[in-house]
Amino acid sequence: MIGQLNHVAIAVPDLKKASDFYRTTLGALVSDPQELADHGVKTVFVELPNTKIELITPLGDNSPISLFLEKNPDGGIHHFCYEVANMQESVNQLNAIGIRILGDGNPKIGAHGKPVVFLHPKDCLGTLIELEQI
Repeated sequence: MIGQLNHVAIAVPDLKKASDFYRTTLGALVSDPQELADHGVKTVFVELPNTKIELITPLGDNSPISLFLEKNPDGGIHHFCYEVANMQESVNQLNAIGIRILGDGNPKIGAHGKPVVFLHPKDCLGTLIELEQI
C-alpha cells in the first residue's frame, strides 16, 4: 500500500527561527511559508535529495499543532507522510481492518495540492501517519 517516505513533519513554535536554522546552519533549500487554513497550520518544506522535512506551526488558536506544542514546547517530530497510489483504495483497506482515519474520514487537500488523510496514532504504534496520494 505505502510507497516512499514523502516527508517527516516537525512541529515548531517559531517557523522563522526553524526555517533559518535549516537554511543558514544546515545549508538546506527551504520553501516560502504556506498557510493551510483547512489544516490549521503554517508550513514550509525543507528540500533534501531523498525526501523533505515539513516544518509546521499553528495557524490560529484551534490548530491541532497548538495542543502538540503545549505538551512539547520546544517542538518535535509530529508525523510521517507516506505516498500511496490510490487514496480511496488505501482508505477502504484501512477501514476494513479497523484503522481509524482522523477527522470525518475523508481526504482533504494537503500542502502539495493532493489528497491526504491522517491515521489515528493509537492504531499505528503511537505514530501519527499521513498518507498522500501521488
